[in-house]
Amino acid sequence: MSGGRLLLIGTGAFAARIACDVTATARAPVQMVLAGRNRPRLDWLVTACRARAATFGTGVETEAMTADLSSAETVAPLISAARPDVVVQAASLQTSAVIARDDPWARLVAEGGLSATAPFQAVLSARVGQAMREAVPRAHLVNCCFPDVVNGMLAALGLPVACGVGNVGILSSAFAGLIGPGSVRVLAHYATIGAWRKPPGERAGLPMPRVWVDGAEITDVATRFADVLLTPEPAIEISGSASVPLLVAMATGAPASAHVPGPLGLPGGYPVHWDGAALSLDLPPGLTQSDAIAWNRAFEERNGLLVSSDGAVTFTGTLRDRLRALSPALAAGFHMRDLEAVHAEMHALRARLQAS
Repeated sequence: MSGGRLLLIGTGAFAARIACDVTATARAPVQMVLAGRNRPRLDWLVTACRARAATFGTGVETEAMTADLSSAETVAPLISAARPDVVVQAASLQTSAVIARDDPWARLVAEGGLSATAPFQAVLSARVGQAMREAVPRAHLVNCCFPDVVNGMLAALGLPVACGVGNVGILSSAFAGLIGPGSVRVLAHYATIGAWRKPPGERAGLPMPRVWVDGAEITDVATRFADVLLTPEPAIEISGSASVPLLVAMATGAPASAHVPGPLGLPGGYPVHWDGAALSLDLPPGLTQSDAIAWNRAFEERNGLLVSSDGAVTFTGTLRDRLRALSPALAAGFHMRDLEAVHAEMHALRARLQAS
């Protein structure tokens, strides 16, 4: 196991949690670059990370670089200067706090699903991936922005997306923390998280993840894990840390197992194994890869966003119906080559709804 270089883009609370956990837990030498637009915030995070590395005695060295994410061309100098083994992209044009707000845009997201935010979540990661493809073609992209859906969009553009962070990792970590020692494997779409933000008595009828403990599937997940209760806000205290061992392993070439959303551009979340060079699904016995993918994809088929291998994007279910009433052109779908233009249209729609 050797040292590695990790570039973390973003300065918000989620990125800060990842950065702080890397500096507290990494046991191999890691050179971490924090990148963003807010220089005072970057300087504080570097100070905090260096302090934590000293406190916990880890071999993590942290520095900062200013980032301009306005296009793939403006991102390229950052990627070239950082020379990363892994790029963790956590900067987004749509805050996850939308799930806890109440305005016309937030209601569209609540009724139609988080896939309404996909163009906002995808556009910066697409710019970063395009810059990586030219500057560091062997580096791995970890997209933190709605990866259950967005990673499929990035893969359709031929970008080097390895996986995401959070979502399924929230549930797998929470379940493992409840039952203690034992092998836990979880198959979870982001839509299965909502039940765990409600008290146990209010979870009936809500979609559940599939869970295996020591190779045996749990038949009543809601009862077995009734004591797991998530905050109504984004659960960054868990999601920000759930994939940190994997991120460090990817940077340093060590093996690791984890639960991640959007591995290899697939929909939803899965258990995975990193062998030191490549990522693969690590499914429980008896579950085939095609069945696992179909289970996750079914959520978006019922309501959300589907992307084909050639880049065609289709809205489905309630989301399509709500968009059709607001913008028939957007509801008709788009092609990933038009992502920048679609993002501008969605931005205008969001601004109109929030101002109404």
